[in-house]
This record gives sequence, structure tokens and C-alpha cells, in this order.
Amino acid sequence: MGLARSAANVYMSVNRELETDMLALFQTIDLALNLYTWILIASAIFSWLYAFNVINSSNQFVNSVGHFLYAVTEPALRPIRRILPDLGGIDISPVILLLIIFFIRSLMWNSIVPLFLR
Repeated sequence: MGLARSAANVYMSVNRELETDMLALFQTIDLALNLYTWILIASAIFSWLYAFNVINSSNQFVNSVGHFLYAVTEPALRPIRRILPDLGGIDISPVILLLIIFFIRSLMWNSIVPLFLR
């Protein structure tokens, strides 16, 4: 009986560690998606400010920020832009990507995480 109890304690300890590790992984993924959401919002706002000449486009810092935001968001937005029809100068690809990120986060927390925390 002592051996069975000992084996059960080891199993429960390993199971708790696995749950903790998986939860940490999902929290890290969620944090990365949340950070990318804010970068997408910043990129959209920056593009509007740039398009309406609100910010000085000849400023080196402004150009660095714009280049960074473009380099980080364009690889994810480009495939969406290829699929969307031409809307006459209106770019809704950031909104589509934000909806995709929201869907992934909801799916992760409502469907995938509960499977690992049983």
C-alpha cells in the first residue's frame, strides 16, 4: 500500500508541474499576442498620422519608428491584403488580423487550456 501511495504522489507531483509549465507557456503566448495587438494598433495610428502629415516625416526618429512598425506588422498583414478585395484605399487588414488574434486568444483560453488543466 505504501508503494502505491508513493507512486500516486509522484504522479500527482509530476502532473502539477506539467500543468504549471503548460499554463506558463499559454500565458507567454497570450502575452506575445497581446503585445502584437498593441503594435498593430500603434502601426495603424502611425500610418494615419503619417498619411495626414501630422508627424514630421523627415525626422530620423519618426522614420525609425515607422520602419520598425512596418517591418514587424507587414509580414502578417501582407497575406491578408492579398486575399481582401480592393476597397478603394481603405485598408482593413489590421482589423482582420486583430479579429484573428482575438479568435486565437479566445480559442486558447476557452478550449485548449482547459484540456491541460483537468
